[in-house]
Amino acid sequence: MAPMTTFAQRPIQAILFDLDGTLLDTLPDIARALNRALLAEGLAALPLATVLAGVGRGAAVLVDRVTAAQSLDATGRARILAGFFHHYEALHADRDVLVQPFAGVRECLDVLRSRGYRLAVVTNKRRDLALCSLADGGVLDVFELVVGGDTCAQHKPHPAPLLHALRVLGVPVTAALMVGDSSNDVSAAQAAGIPVVVVPYGYNGGEDPRLLPADAHVEGLAQLPGLLAATAARDSA
Repeated sequence: MAPMTTFAQRPIQAILFDLDGTLLDTLPDIARALNRALLAEGLAALPLATVLAGVGRGAAVLVDRVTAAQSLDATGRARILAGFFHHYEALHADRDVLVQPFAGVRECLDVLRSRGYRLAVVTNKRRDLALCSLADGGVLDVFELVVGGDTCAQHKPHPAPLLHALRVLGVPVTAALMVGDSSNDVSAAQAAGIPVVVVPYGYNGGEDPRLLPADAHVEGLAQLPGLLAATAARDSA
């Protein structure tokens, strides 16, 4: 667990969490929805590893990445994107999802909320689908705010969604922390002037999140409350 170097004299009030790959394992549902859309267009289904490499910057980028080798025009990609959303919505409507929280997530969130932290989600997933994933993953109730990829004009790695979340919460940048799994999260947090903690198991375009230049790395969210407590104790000493 790498030490935080930028938390000194920064009492944290709000913690902003990425969703896919940080809180919830949504990759199986994303892959099923995408593959159903691809098959409807006469294209081959993709293995999880290929889908994983495209996840992180929103559904449109995912479709562009996984169809880059196909001879598709903009209309074809648009049909696949619309199909992806249709099938993803259907999975949730039918309660046929496989989404699960990663180990220690619920326990971590309950502890943080009990300590008075303001908790929010900032994701590149469309907000309505984010709400569905959080609900079906059993963690929606702990969050005060959910900012989706369609909430602001820009999405991560732009800092706008993080800054929007803090404005809504009424929390200054100097009292915030970002928790994520990808370069999108690190870049957005750094651009916003917010320290960032990274977990190693997420969807960083298939690359190792441990190599990201975060302020701290934790092996799982179960370690986060202890890290925050230790940092607070050290700063008050």
